[in-house]
Amino acid sequence: MRPRLRSSRGFTLTELMIVVVIVGILAAMAIPRFMAAGLRARQAEAKEILKQVYSMQRAYRQEYDVYFGNAITANVDAPQAYTRIGVEIMPSALYTYTMVAALNTFTCTATCGVLDDDPAADIWTINEQGDLVPLSDDSIL
Repeated sequence: MRPRLRSSRGFTLTELMIVVVIVGILAAMAIPRFMAAGLRARQAEAKEILKQVYSMQRAYRQEYDVYFGNAITANVDAPQAYTRIGVEIMPSALYTYTMVAALNTFTCTATCGVLDDDPAADIWTINEQGDLVPLSDDSIL
């Protein structure tokens, strides 16, 4: 009688454990990067609205010789506060925008307190020179 040979199909427990460890390491590296990419995507809202405010403020000043607005706040509750310069806040907006303007200067500030899980606020500002500056960048805090 011949001895019966074992079938060599399938994986050993050691091989499966190695694959699980490798997948765990890859996930540990990928998840923080994915979360940071989502945070930067949410910040893009503020940057785009602020750039739009800058462009429209320049056009408004050329027409009326003064910048629009003084202590005007726009957010999801007041989405049409900046329609006079052609900027409308979308219903899904995360940020609150505050405009302070004078004859020759303006500053628009975007503030979001709940951008991610930490308590730090995300605050961006733009002025009449087009300087887009993070006062508190939540993606690096």
